[in-house]
Amino acid sequence: MSWLFIALAVLAEAMSHVALKATDGFSLSNPLPATLVIVGHLAAFAFLSQAMKGMPVGIVHSLWAGLAIVAVSLISTVVYRQHLDPMVWAGILFVVVGVAMINFSQGHVH
Repeated sequence: MSWLFIALAVLAEAMSHVALKATDGFSLSNPLPATLVIVGHLAAFAFLSQAMKGMPVGIVHSLWAGLAIVAVSLISTVVYRQHLDPMVWAGILFVVVGVAMINFSQGHVH
């Protein structure tokens, strides 16, 4: 069940961070992006607290942060058409490998 909550936290965080760019420095000319940022962060922390019931704090945080980096990068590439060079994608691949290593380690239980 912890993995479901981590996935939901990652989605909430990714949505929040992608919306952050649209806040234009949190100007209230368009309140929807700012609302998405605040709600997304609150939801992410609520989901993280549930994930931590079944997994160690360090593992949950590492997975959440790593997966959120990947999700935000992918979503931003589509939404904002930002171009990331091959070196950045290689770094993101290292993050994915790290998440896989954490998942397959024997240092924690699912």
